[in-house]
Amino acid sequence: MYIIAGLGNPGKEYTGTRHNVGYDALDCLADKYDVKLNKLKFNSVYGETTINGEKVMLVKPVTYMNRSGVAIDEIMKFYKIPVENLIVIYDDIDIPVGTLRIRPHGSPGTHNGMRSIIQHVGSGFPRIRIGIGRNPDMDLADYVLQRFGAEDKDIIRTIMEKASEAAIEIIKNNVDTAMQKYNIKTID
Repeated sequence: MYIIAGLGNPGKEYTGTRHNVGYDALDCLADKYDVKLNKLKFNSVYGETTINGEKVMLVKPVTYMNRSGVAIDEIMKFYKIPVENLIVIYDDIDIPVGTLRIRPHGSPGTHNGMRSIIQHVGSGFPRIRIGIGRNPDMDLADYVLQRFGAEDKDIIRTIMEKASEAAIEIIKNNVDTAMQKYNIKTID
């Protein structure tokens, strides 16, 4: 059994913001597999599907970004899912818009949602980082809660699709294959 978690903040005011690309990429995956994300338990909204013969839960923690680990920990403990069967998709200000970076494990970097997950479950899980860039002239909180401009919307839509495909690739094959296929420097 696997969990693919997309990170974001619940609520209409956060829909379409830079900080919610993890939620949006999970929605791409749910659309691809015709999964309704309509179950509410474990501080999450989720749905279930099968990928390559494996049961997979598509999960959006609703604890707000900085407490994502609380929700992920609950669901993993309940189903006794090993940490290596967790895949997390999230935004990353430290890589440019149009960049997709897949890693087998690692540190949280500057991401508080990832810091929360690592604090609760450890760091030995694959992660899919979607670059949202940064604006040094803006307050960080204002920037990540901003919606994408017209010039970035198509790029981000493509990257979110690729992120969902990368999660499938990790389950079907492995994280190394996903890295070779889907690590994207920058789409112009």
